[in-house]
Amino acid sequence: MATVGSTEGGFAFDYSEVTGAIGDSMTVLPLVVALGALTPASLPHLLGGFAVFQVIWGLYYGLPLSVEPMKALAGLAIAGAIGYGELVAAGLLAGGVLLVAGRTGAVSQVAAVVGEPVVRGVQFAVACLLVVAAADLVAAAPSVAAVGVGVAVVVAVVSRRAVALAVLAIGLGWAAVTTGVPALSVPSMALFPSGLPRLSVGAIEGVAAQLAMTVGNAAVATSLLLADYYDADVSPDRLAESMGAMNLLAVPLGALPMCHGSGGLAGKHAFGARTATANVFAGCLYALLALLAGLLVAFPMALLGVLLVVVALSLAQTAFASTDRWLFVASVGGLAVLTNVGVAFLAGAVWWVFRSRAPRFSSLNDEW
Repeated sequence: MATVGSTEGGFAFDYSEVTGAIGDSMTVLPLVVALGALTPASLPHLLGGFAVFQVIWGLYYGLPLSVEPMKALAGLAIAGAIGYGELVAAGLLAGGVLLVAGRTGAVSQVAAVVGEPVVRGVQFAVACLLVVAAADLVAAAPSVAAVGVGVAVVVAVVSRRAVALAVLAIGLGWAAVTTGVPALSVPSMALFPSGLPRLSVGAIEGVAAQLAMTVGNAAVATSLLLADYYDADVSPDRLAESMGAMNLLAVPLGALPMCHGSGGLAGKHAFGARTATANVFAGCLYALLALLAGLLVAFPMALLGVLLVVVALSLAQTAFASTDRWLFVASVGGLAVLTNVGVAFLAGAVWWVFRSRAPRFSSLNDEW
């Protein structure tokens, strides 16, 4: 169990915590900027939500726990499949379900049925999706991405942990030169500042898809990864409860539906985060970006794509290093790319139950 003052977990003030703080911002910023540009969502409010809850969960858990967008809901809103009001309603509904599930121990009951290889498959699935997202970002501006790769390679020779900080600084500088420094934007304190919730069939379908992903990635896989990286015993139910409370408190104030996640946690760890200090630094970063939200609109997304690949490699390495059922893990990841993480998680869980309990399946190659 990680404790305050330990090497893994607690608090420490050094350079690696600064670079590690940027780890899960690579999965946050592209979605946040897209939502701010394509929906009525207020970019300062979205960033403010991440600023507040990075600090809250860092202090509460004493660990560099990730705070990420609920990607299924964010993706549906960006694609126009649900409107902003439906996104708000879905975030509140998901928050309520997660809070109840965490309090009643339902998530741990699901986790007891799901084998560890399924969770490792979800981790690899997230890695695959991060690479797909990175490819889309890089394809839009390959020359910019090439600059990012060059910077990353040069900086990595000196310090691998400094790569994220260097590339992010170049991107912000690039945006400032392109657009100039924008006026400060302070988020207002008001209920539903960008629009009221609107419950619909689409919102309910979005919640169902999101919860399937959340159980696998944000609760079960994150719990396992916390044990791997920080020797911390944080149950999936406890994570579900904190995610539920977070959304019920934050979404009415204009924040994006948020969750924990193994991808962001792997990103923080890959870039040096070892204590909860990384969350405090991340909160300060998001608060600053909320004030300078206009600058992010011009940030070169291709540079973020380069960093997404680094995070994905770290997560994939963890997934395969922790199991000998590599074919099963790879199959879950491939299915996630073809469908989504929720479908891949459910399919993997069903297969694992059949394989574990039916004699005709139990004789299959151990790689499955």
